[in-house]
Amino acid sequence: MRTGFRQRLSRSLTKRFERFEQFVVDVIYDRDHSARGRVFAGFLWTLSHVFAGLVRLRSYLYRNRVLRDQPLGCLVVVVGNLTVGGTGKTPVVERLSRALAEEGRKVAILSRGYKSKKEPLHRRAWRWLTHAEAPPPKVVSDGAEVLLDSNEAGDEPYMLACNLPGVVVVVDKDRVKAGAHAIRNFGVDTLVLDDGFQYLRLKGALNLLLIDQTNPFGNQCLLPRGILREPVRNLSRASYVFLTKSDETPDPELLQLINRHNSTAKVIRCAHKPRYFKEVNGEKTRDLEGFDDLPTAVFSGIAIPGGFERFIRNLGADVRLIRRFLDHHRYTLGELNRMFERATANGAEVVVTTEKDAVRIPKDFNPSLPLYYMRMEIEILEGFDNFETAVERICLHPSTNFASTS
Repeated sequence: MRTGFRQRLSRSLTKRFERFEQFVVDVIYDRDHSARGRVFAGFLWTLSHVFAGLVRLRSYLYRNRVLRDQPLGCLVVVVGNLTVGGTGKTPVVERLSRALAEEGRKVAILSRGYKSKKEPLHRRAWRWLTHAEAPPPKVVSDGAEVLLDSNEAGDEPYMLACNLPGVVVVVDKDRVKAGAHAIRNFGVDTLVLDDGFQYLRLKGALNLLLIDQTNPFGNQCLLPRGILREPVRNLSRASYVFLTKSDETPDPELLQLINRHNSTAKVIRCAHKPRYFKEVNGEKTRDLEGFDDLPTAVFSGIAIPGGFERFIRNLGADVRLIRRFLDHHRYTLGELNRMFERATANGAEVVVTTEKDAVRIPKDFNPSLPLYYMRMEIEILEGFDNFETAVERICLHPSTNFASTS
């Protein structure tokens, strides 16, 4: 009886926390215009000024060499953004890493492993008390085999490891330590720093900055009031600017803003295109054309789900149910079963989700309806030569003298 009470209490607290987290997200993205939303927005606006001051101070310290980067004697390519979530970074990292590997580079992707399983607090505390060495970085893939699941590795590193045979994937908050580990143990000559635009300890010879064309900088406020991690003017550090989700012609004002802060960066327009559907925890695939008028249920736990949902509607699917979860939500068997019951009650004949969500679905889940994820790939719409030039530029220069020749 006590066990049942604790379980109900735990579920209740979890739901309350998730509702509050969703409320905060809605305020940050200016989706909540209620009175309490406006009050909370004012509070976050004050905090964003504090955050902005810390960002400026950190930038000043690195710029004036008070804080120093730590070169590893290896080529470093940075892929990142100025904002949190939703720019479509993973497909760009995947395509770039694959192209580099195909050109003969020995590539390792370094990730912080956001939302990956952390070392227990008591172990960290004991290590701090005893001055013991920190655990080694997590090797998600050694290039030959995927060694960790998404819970241990994090969603994106696990996806990249599965999709990139021959590429090493290493996870650690300390990317300098992770890079040194990859060089020492796997002999890599190229490090791709995933989500590393703000990681100034490891300087990139090339910085690829992604900007979501549909929502470039949110409300122009820094965290936590807006989605900016640092001021827009800092795009001056970019070597290349990728305008993602760029199906439409870019707003001239956005291009002017980029040029004003960085007149030398090459701009590459790209879009995320659906390729096929693949069975979750299975091998079956399904063509995109097979969804015309098909009663479909859709669910996702990503930062900006609207684009994914539009993809499904544009394929002609008869969408009967849409369920949204918080970004990086890890699904339980109970909530999946309840969701599939609702999908069946609404007449759905198939359920679809994103590739990032698919890796967070338990392996032992037995869906009552066919369950697929949509495979997305990056497609260059404009500036394709620039993308190829970036890959050639990396491959034609030895890592030891790349920085001086680029």
